[in-house]
This record gives sequence, C-alpha cells and structure tokens, in this order.
Amino acid sequence: MNILEVDKINTYYGLSHILFDLTLDIKKGETVCLLGRNGVGKSTTLKSIIGLTPPRSGCIKFVGQEIIGLKTHRIAHLGVGYVPEDRIIFPDLTVRENLEMGIKPGNKDRNWPIDRIYQIFPILKERKGQLGGTLSGGEQQMLTIARTLMGNPILLLLDEPSEGLAPLIIREVYKQVNLLKESGITILLCEQKCDFGMTMANSAYILEKGNICWNGSCGELQNQPDIIKQFLGV
Repeated sequence: MNILEVDKINTYYGLSHILFDLTLDIKKGETVCLLGRNGVGKSTTLKSIIGLTPPRSGCIKFVGQEIIGLKTHRIAHLGVGYVPEDRIIFPDLTVRENLEMGIKPGNKDRNWPIDRIYQIFPILKERKGQLGGTLSGGEQQMLTIARTLMGNPILLLLDEPSEGLAPLIIREVYKQVNLLKESGITILLCEQKCDFGMTMANSAYILEKGNICWNGSCGELQNQPDIIKQFLGV
C-alpha cells in the first residue's frame, strides 16, 4: 500500500520553475531518501507535499486522498509530520512545553505518548525543564523531531536532519532516526550526505535540477559509484 504518491508535480517560486514533473511513491513502513546536492529541489519537494509551496500541476495523494490545494494545517491533521531544516523551536518554553505544543487537538489515539518520545530521545527527558533556546544544535534537532512526533503522524518528512551537526551528534541522530524506522513509521528523508541517507533508507531517489535522475534500492546505489560521483560528489 502506498502511503504517498507524488505524480508529475511542477512547483514554482514566482516565475522560477523548481520541480519538473517530479514523481515518487512511498509504501507503508518504508524509509525513502531523497538525495541531491544543495539547491536541486529537495526541500521544495517536502514543502510541496506539506502545502507550503503548492504545485501548479500534478497530483499528490496521501493515503489515497488528493492533498494539493489543502492548507498546510489540514495536511498535518491528516497525518503528515514535517520537520524543517531550520529547527524551529520555542526558545522561551521548556523542552516539555515545546513537546506539548506538538499535540494536535482532538487526537485521542496517540501512537507517540511522551514516555515513548523519551525512550527514543532520553536527552530530552534529562532536559525537560530546560528552556529550548539553551539547548545545543543537536538537542534542538532532536526536540524538533520529537515535537513533530507528538502530533501522531503517519508519514514523517525529515529535511536534512544532519545539516550543521558535528559528526558525533550526527551519529546520535542517526541512531534515533533508525529507532523511528524500526517503529514502523513511514519516513521521507532529504539528505545531501549520501552515506547517512543510504544507510538509513530502503530506497532512494536522486534529484538533479528539479528532476528525478535516478531511483532504486539503496543497495543498488551503493554498487554504482559512478552515479554517486556524478550526482552527489562534491
């Protein structure tokens, strides 16, 4: 069963054409990585799905329902969780209060109670009374992901979770995202660090100048160094 079906979307910023007939799909419980260098349209793809930059044409279905044209908050209430690259938190609220801000009103059947959040992110339990603005960059990244989970998403959109973090912290984030994968939640992960993405995901799409130029299993991609060098090398 496909949780997400993106079919030939074209997205613009003003007059600038960013995504060109982009097509991808994600099955239930799958982790898919969207790889590519900076500026190729990875973040725009996630923003198109969540409704921040609605495509001008094409189709996006979430659990069989067309979502192009819906407001972002409505898409979120359907079960799409979005973790942006810039780690937006409430700096003057405690960690616990930040987490509680992620709870959606009327959401009684919650797969992610706060105790489960703390199991995956134990540092947040230690810091629960600390103001969000005093956390390190890595801790703020964990808080942003955890707060999104508090909304009980079916699909989690992760935009560059390793961006700007030290290697030691990246390994910790990797461990936590892997725990999320093992929990069965469906994940679409954007990354420019191909090693991080390929070891995390089941399958991958490579984006180049707004076009999907390759897709397949991560095992296949690891065996194609020429593709990695051509589209992902620095």
